[in-house]
Amino acid sequence: MSEHCLFCKIVRKEIPAKIVHEDDDCVVFHDIHPAAPVHLLMIPKQHILSLQTVKPEDAAWLGRMMTLAPGLALANGCIPGPEGGFRLLANSGRDGGQEVDHLHFHIIGGKRPWQGRTAPNA
Repeated sequence: MSEHCLFCKIVRKEIPAKIVHEDDDCVVFHDIHPAAPVHLLMIPKQHILSLQTVKPEDAAWLGRMMTLAPGLALANGCIPGPEGGFRLLANSGRDGGQEVDHLHFHIIGGKRPWQGRTAPNA
């Protein structure tokens, strides 16, 4: 973990967050500046800078995180099925809109109209 990373501090419980899921690989919590009715952040517990730095040996924990996303979206208010759904978004690097240097996924959804809001940059 990184000593000064905001998300590492959340993992270490040094900064409070409204956590909805935690396991050996990741922590999922509500975004403090939501762009939609449902806006969660899913972060690995280990300090990974971005998707650009993921390696083949990271496939197992990354795959577990991806399989958690649909259930977490539904459990936190996203509507199931083709009439509902959610977005899973990862900004990678400065040009990709990433503002926090720790890999994270936005789980975004809920009843629209939220599409007119600014896309998250974090």
